[in-house]
Amino acid sequence: MTHPATLVEHDLVTSATGRRWLAVTRIATGFIFLWAFLDKTFGLHYSTGAAVAEGEPSLAWIDGGTPSQGFMTYATVGPFRDAFASMAGPVTDWLFMLGLLGIGVAVVLGIGLRISAVAATVMMLLMWVAEWPLLQGSTNPVVDYHVVYALVLIVCAALLAGDTWGLGRWWARLPVVQRAPWLR
Repeated sequence: MTHPATLVEHDLVTSATGRRWLAVTRIATGFIFLWAFLDKTFGLHYSTGAAVAEGEPSLAWIDGGTPSQGFMTYATVGPFRDAFASMAGPVTDWLFMLGLLGIGVAVVLGIGLRISAVAATVMMLLMWVAEWPLLQGSTNPVVDYHVVYALVLIVCAALLAGDTWGLGRWWARLPVVQRAPWLR
């Protein structure tokens, strides 16, 4: 016999309400990545270019800004600072921006959540290491927003969050996805 508390927990996880809230969480998290791409591309002055004084050049990628290089060269701290600075270049700008765009679009649409969760986890891990919260006197030196974003996307992928308010079911029926389920 199943314990009544187990039934309540199961119903909550599989309920329409639970699935909808997971979809909202997925879309919001995807939009974080998509917005970062848009802001860095066009210099919308939220995080990119917010400190640019009038008359100074834009930090927008389309205006010649370098979305990853400044961070990797000047904002990194900790034992891997020199490693990040030595890697900074146009290739890292392209990889970073394509990663933000790909993760953002896929997660908002609810497709390719497994590969998006892996890509986002790698990106967030690298950014966590680059900011090295263990030395900065962070409010939490272990679990910060980088870790939370990665965990949210892993949960979304594991629970097929793209099937609710997304294109996940359609995506899963594509022959290429059926042959390579890791694309789900």
